[in-house]
Amino acid sequence: MSNPKLWLLKARKKRLEQGHPWVYATEADRLEGEAQPGDLVDVVNHQGRYLATGYWNPNSQIRVRIVSYEPIAAMDAEFFRSRLRQCAEHRRRFVKDADCRLVYGEADFLPGLVVDRFNDVLVLQILTLGMDVRRTELLEALVDVFAPRGIYERSDVSVRTLEGLEERKGVLYGDCPPILEIEENGLKLEVDIVEGQKTGYFFDQRENRAAIAPLMTGWGTRSGIRLVPDDSGQEHGFIPVNANGKTVTFPYWDGATVLECFAHTGSFTLHACKYGAKKVTCLDVSEHAIETAKRNVERNGFSDRVEFVVADAFDYLRTQVKGIDERKQRSQGGSDTSKKLESGGRTWDVVILDPPAFAKTKGAVAGACRGYKDINLQGLKLVNEGGYLVTASCSYHMKPELFLETIHEAAVDAGKLLRLVEWRAAGKDHPQLLGVSEGHYLKFAIFEVRSKQS
Repeated sequence: MSNPKLWLLKARKKRLEQGHPWVYATEADRLEGEAQPGDLVDVVNHQGRYLATGYWNPNSQIRVRIVSYEPIAAMDAEFFRSRLRQCAEHRRRFVKDADCRLVYGEADFLPGLVVDRFNDVLVLQILTLGMDVRRTELLEALVDVFAPRGIYERSDVSVRTLEGLEERKGVLYGDCPPILEIEENGLKLEVDIVEGQKTGYFFDQRENRAAIAPLMTGWGTRSGIRLVPDDSGQEHGFIPVNANGKTVTFPYWDGATVLECFAHTGSFTLHACKYGAKKVTCLDVSEHAIETAKRNVERNGFSDRVEFVVADAFDYLRTQVKGIDERKQRSQGGSDTSKKLESGGRTWDVVILDPPAFAKTKGAVAGACRGYKDINLQGLKLVNEGGYLVTASCSYHMKPELFLETIHEAAVDAGKLLRLVEWRAAGKDHPQLLGVSEGHYLKFAIFEVRSKQS
């Protein structure tokens, strides 16, 4: 028995033929046959030629989400098992950590579904009606393929209302402790699957966090520390000494000073310490997030190298910049020396900016540009000469070219010259379909920062 047919208009862009997995309401002509919301339909062009099969929702602006480019009769448990095995194989090949994103929606040919693995518990988001009506078959397949201890749902996202669905949250299967410990790049992290953001943790920056490793050492000479032959007879080779010739015993003497803003639960802070940072300032506006970050730092043995700040990142950065400006004016005799100095004025070798999405809609892009420019402008002013700015944007509507242009404008205003060292996107457990720009949301850059004038 064939599926109902959705005919497409002749006057439309050939996006579907080019691999885009959505059919918009403005592209649909008529439905031939009976179909309930969530049912499979075969999509055909205006000549009746078969293009793809997907699930249909007449109440959504995205009328059909494609699940197959060959005719299929049902999305049953076997269908899900087959797709989930493909997801698992991709992660086994490209992701060394067991804790990762197992299913990434359209890019894994399972539109409307996100699944993350935290230790032995799966956390899923069901975002669309077509997936929601098949949750029984989906759960059966998830248990068969991944054999989890438990499955927890975090479909408490507003996008479900666009599909006519209520937000949902809770245990779907087995035992789901609210707090789980995962491993990323050899580090131990705590994840709150019940109250944490999204599914509990952001796996998309895994490779990007590892990318900061080269920035974390090579700073000792700036402090006047040098290596000299060890004449103790212990055959140690070389030892570090300061400008006065005294032996430096601090093991991280060659490490960077690092500021992580929008730290959430401290993932970049942990990686900075792992790779040899001397001192890290871990900042977030949420006291709950910082308390989690403290526990993560402690469980990895880094407490002696991390200080925590609960503050608004914009305010904190401006305070530090203001302190620098006041000290500069005072040193040049341009301010009242009886006036108490601003408490800020610190700088760091590496400044990391990983803010939440500033532009969640197309109409918010102009405001987002102002936000990204401001945060990067202040951050650039706090990077020591020859240091590094690590900056990211997870706003889909902030296109890569616009993001780079905004950072360049910030650099010009700050009087800085930037060298792009690395440009990255989301990790390999977040694959991207070519031609589907909606999946290309994460931008991540590392810049070397130099002043035009000393």
